[in-house]
Amino acid sequence: MLKELNQVIDYIDVHLTEDLSLENISEYAGVSDYHLRTIFFHLSGMTLHEYVKNRKLSEANKDLLNGEKVTEVAFKYGYQSADGFTRAFKKWCGFLPSEVLKKRISKTFPKLSFVITVKGGISMECRIVDKPAFCLVGVSKRVPMQFEGVNNEIVKLAESITEKQRKEMRSLQNIEPYEIVNASYHADANFLKEEGYLTHLIGVLTTENQVSDQLEKVPVEACTWAVFPNEGPFPSTLQETMAKTYSEWLPTSDYEIVQAPSFSFTKMDENKKDYAYSEIWLPVRKK
Repeated sequence: MLKELNQVIDYIDVHLTEDLSLENISEYAGVSDYHLRTIFFHLSGMTLHEYVKNRKLSEANKDLLNGEKVTEVAFKYGYQSADGFTRAFKKWCGFLPSEVLKKRISKTFPKLSFVITVKGGISMECRIVDKPAFCLVGVSKRVPMQFEGVNNEIVKLAESITEKQRKEMRSLQNIEPYEIVNASYHADANFLKEEGYLTHLIGVLTTENQVSDQLEKVPVEACTWAVFPNEGPFPSTLQETMAKTYSEWLPTSDYEIVQAPSFSFTKMDENKKDYAYSEIWLPVRKK
């Protein structure tokens, strides 16, 4: 995947002045748009859209320094008007395009290059599980996106579950993993930024169709799952493992992420404070 990502970077630079939609880029890469955007973000720390925009404005800055007119540069890099380009350029570097040549202003955004970095020699345990279609059933709430630390809104959601709801969830639970799970989906920023909200569900997996109105039911199609067990201080170990699945495992595996709710479960250790065994279930498919 790293080789393919670097080829994508080359493709972007060659086509900066052409129609460079995310759909065209993912088609060139030979992977789904969702997978490419997800992997790109977790490896680079920015969205693919942000990268393309920054590279265009960086090259536009060079053209302006070479004396090209603002209107010509605007249309060259796909802006519909000189005003739209001017607003984007000023937001990017703090100066108007018309000031670049006069003041010899130069701001650059270098082309990315992806390389493998070995960190600590720690292997990641993973197993692949094929599951039939099922439903996630439980209680849900829109909560703020949060990559690190305890999400207090999720804590409040857990505390709101009634004994009646717990009893029904236990009665419906009939498919692995036989645990109370935490599932996340419908993120405002598509899980690519720590902003906005997502829907978080606390519940179980079931193949039963009869669910009362006191629980939400989310259908999940038959899928392959990559399962990552982890054990250590909670929630930091769980969150670190989640980050590594995207930044280290997916780029070097034969799988790509698909759009379906990911979920995890956690079993706290009664003998160790803030220590737990967890599993992360990630929906994937063979490339």
